[in-house]
Parts: sequence; structure tokens; C-alpha cells
Amino acid sequence: MNNTFGTIFCVTTFGESHGPALGVVIDGLPAGIGIDPAFIQGELNRRRPGQSRVTTPRSEADQAEILSGVFEGKSTGTPLAILIRNQGQHSGDYSRLAELYRPGHADFTYEKKYGVRDYRGGGRSSGRETAARVAAGAVAKLFLKESGIDIRACAESIGPVRAKTCDWSQVENNAVRCGDPEAAAAMEEEIRRTAGEGDSLGGIVYGEIRNVPAGLGEPVFDKFDALLAHAMLSIGGVKGFECGSGFRAALARGSENNDAMTPPDGFASNHAGGILGGISNGNTICFRIAVKPTPSISGLQQTVDKNGKPAELRIGGRHDPCLVPRIVPVAEAMAALVTADLLLRARCSRA
Repeated sequence: MNNTFGTIFCVTTFGESHGPALGVVIDGLPAGIGIDPAFIQGELNRRRPGQSRVTTPRSEADQAEILSGVFEGKSTGTPLAILIRNQGQHSGDYSRLAELYRPGHADFTYEKKYGVRDYRGGGRSSGRETAARVAAGAVAKLFLKESGIDIRACAESIGPVRAKTCDWSQVENNAVRCGDPEAAAAMEEEIRRTAGEGDSLGGIVYGEIRNVPAGLGEPVFDKFDALLAHAMLSIGGVKGFECGSGFRAALARGSENNDAMTPPDGFASNHAGGILGGISNGNTICFRIAVKPTPSISGLQQTVDKNGKPAELRIGGRHDPCLVPRIVPVAEAMAALVTADLLLRARCSRA
């Protein structure tokens, strides 16, 4: 099981949903980078449970404890370790699941792969695992900030409700992290209505990586967009990825989809999403991810037990009726990890 991501800027995460703690070890961060614990905590607060009426009511402080790799506010160049203790587990909510597989979850596949699984909240397959990613992503953002690179994301659609505009100043001012206040209100109402029916919703997250210099990306297998796809699809619940025009490019002609170049090194449009041949071209890198509906729903579902016998299941516990609002900071974190790694790799590409 590979729990490490990156080549130079390398992160290894550990921990389970109902274990004592989660955490991450970051290796390859250059020495001398300013490490702001308040910023790291702020990023974790954006992801933590219990933050609004449309997220799980599980109560976790998600307090980041920096264990190593920082001295007098600067990175030392040695492994930077961050611990996040679990405090709000209700493991008893999952006692019935020791013998049953939850539809839409990784219960069945983990058992088939390992012959054993932690049924308390899904263990390592739980969305709670992403807290460690966000902590690492916050450190990556601090590193990228020194190069002027900025990353942001928002909810573009939830269920049938789609944003018509995006005012980035509004994204953190509503529970669903949407840049269209009118759509945000409709999204929140749709989530609450659907949750009241014992069901859940999915949606689309839009993200941008801004001020990326041209030349980042490693042909042919570690292309910038290929690594972004890897990063985003590694997030639990994400089932689709596109960069730039994405699937719309399949409906266009070359004359429509090509980005005409303008002097000295610009582009008249950005259908490529800031990446050509797997290498950044200096434009804003833009991407979208498709997030499935939360599989943990309170309605009656058909399943089987460990012996293959049919069974019925109502999932108890505390769950997000929609994953999109809390996946927004996770998507930003993974984009930061990819960009930080490729920035360091680019420094090795030429004299």
C-alpha cells in the first residue's frame, strides 16, 4: 500500500479515522522556508468536520502539532512531521458493519485486498485521512508563496444547482464554498432538503493554479496534468478529472480549441488549461473534478454480509450529506503538492 506522494517534495501520510491520530511526514522541503503554524491551522479549519449545517456534525479540533523540521519559524531541510489527534470518534456507531459491506464504500475491496479491514468509519479509506493531506498542502502553499504561486478552488455545482458567476471573494463566505452567492444559497437548500430525505449529493469543484512559470512538468509520464489527475483522483469520492476544456475539447474543432499565441509569450485563450505537452505554458492552470454523492446515507440499502448472504442496511453515524464543500481545501492541497514537487524538479532540469 503506497502512502507516499511526490518525488522531491515527498509526503507520507499515516493514521485511521478512529485511531489515536493522523499525520504526515514531509521530506524534501528546502531549508529556510517560513513556516506559519497559524496558516497551517487555518487550512485545517477549512476542512475540519462540524463547521456548518451542511457538513458532518462530528466534532474535531484538528489541531496541528508540528513535531520536527522547524526551528525559529523556518524549515530546517530535515523531515517536517505534523500530528493531528483524533478526539471525536464514535466507534460504536460502526459495530454492525463488522459483518456487513456498505454500498459505495471501500469495505468490500479492502477486505478482498488485505483480508482484514478497520470497519470503524472505513479506517484508512475514510475521508478523515485527508486532514493529513491538507496539513502537507498548507506547507506546500507556504513554499509556493515565495515564488508568487497561488492556488484556489470553489464549488462550481452541487446536485442540479450550478454557479453562473464566480466572485472569489465570496467563496469562504458561505457554507458550500461557491463564488456565486445566489447559487450558494440554492446549493445549501438542496443539500439540506436531500439530507432530510435520507440521501446525499455530489458536485463539481473548479480549481486554479495561478502565476505558474512556463516550463514545469516532466515528460512523458509525469506531465503536469497527468500528476494533477493522479493527485485529484487519489482523493476519496473523486470520480472524474479534466484540465482546461477537458471533455468539451472532444466536441470542438482544432481551429476552435487551439490557443492562438500572442507576442511575446502569451495566449489569446486558455483551452489548454495552462499546460501544453504536459508542461506549464505560463497561463493559469485550471481544472475540474467530479465528486460523487456521499455513499453513507440513512435510507435503506441492499447489501451482503461477509459470507455473501443478502442483507439490508441503514447506515448510522455522522456523515456529510455532500462532500464538495470540504473537498475544496483538499483539492487545493493536492494541487499545491504537485506544483511544489514539479517546481523543485524543474530546478534540476537545466544548468
